[in-house]
Amino acid sequence: MPKPESFPIEKIFVPTKQKKAIKPEIVGEIAESMLEIGQQAPISVRHDGDRLVLVEGLHRLEACKALGETTILGVLVAAELAQHKPLLSEGPEVEAERIKMARLRKLRLEKEAAEASTSALKSVNETEAPRTRPTKGVRDNPKALPGRTAKSTPKTLSDWITQQKGSGGRY
Repeated sequence: MPKPESFPIEKIFVPTKQKKAIKPEIVGEIAESMLEIGQQAPISVRHDGDRLVLVEGLHRLEACKALGETTILGVLVAAELAQHKPLLSEGPEVEAERIKMARLRKLRLEKEAAEASTSALKSVNETEAPRTRPTKGVRDNPKALPGRTAKSTPKTLSDWITQQKGSGGRY
């Protein structure tokens, strides 16, 4: 296998067919992984005249772009080899990487589920109308005493005394 080298990201052309396959969630996961442990697998590019064409590694390329990188590790493959993607060897390093990625994916899904649950509970609590209890006091409830109206409810003690004197009531 050719030795990985550094390629300027701006010089790599991504075919339209490949651009349609971009999955932002995968780009995000790879970008986080690159921040923690760096780029583990090189991309594959081939020459097409003066430019480089991406053969394999779209999400790694997009993750490097998202991180603001100007170069990316890659291997240059011949155009005829670009049609046949090489299989990764089944060594212990590859298996360890697969296990790690599966664990990271599981942790991310658990974290997103917990955040979604918390967010849903928060939005339900914010949209619930406050519960009020019925008013029980005479002063605040004009229906508590016959003949009372909301306008006749006294606001101060002296108003109440005056009202009681006017209605013949005792105080």
